[in-house]
Amino acid sequence: MICVYGIKNCDTIKKARKWLDENGIEYRFHDYRVDGLKRDQLEAWVRELGWEALLNKRGTTWRAQPDEVKNSTDEAGAIALMLEHPAMIKRPLLDTGDARHLGFKAETWAELLGN
Repeated sequence: MICVYGIKNCDTIKKARKWLDENGIEYRFHDYRVDGLKRDQLEAWVRELGWEALLNKRGTTWRAQPDEVKNSTDEAGAIALMLEHPAMIKRPLLDTGDARHLGFKAETWAELLGN
């Protein structure tokens, strides 16, 4: 079964979940804030997708970071930030079992999920 990772109150997560429901696609939702996030799982995503892709620099959590953090973030720092502040992980993260995909676009998900 596919899994959608994110945060329940995120607007993009709401759109993605609505699309999945409307298309009759079974999935599990993993809320970082409720269900947590393990370092080894995040590190595997970083290896697969890259920390630059995973780190959401558009959100308020990133913008609230001091400039010295923003200007010196590397892979290890990004992993530490995302573990401390899961809202910094780009959402949604779709895990199809074979691969992980970031963001939601109905057309892309339709191709990925065979709808």
